[in-house]
Amino acid sequence: MCRKLVGTAEIEVDGRSCALRYFELKTARGARRYSCEVLLDTADRIILDDDSMASLESKVARLVPATIYSRALAAKPSVAA
Repeated sequence: MCRKLVGTAEIEVDGRSCALRYFELKTARGARRYSCEVLLDTADRIILDDDSMASLESKVARLVPATIYSRALAAKPSVAA
C-alpha cells in the first residue's frame, strides 16, 4: 500500500502558518482513506485521517487551531499561588 500526495495547502492561526500535505491511500480491500500531515514546526508534526476528503478538511480546520492553542498553553510557565 502506497500513499499518493493529492494536494498541499497552508492554514494560518493567529499569524502562524502551518503547511498541510494531503495523501490518499488505497486499502487492501480497495477502499480509499485520506490523511493530512500537518507541519507545526520542523520537528513537530501531526497526522489526521478520515474516510473522505471533505470530512478530513473539516477535521483539519477544527483540530489544528485547537492543537496550536493547547501547545501554547502547555508551554506557558505556571503561576504559583
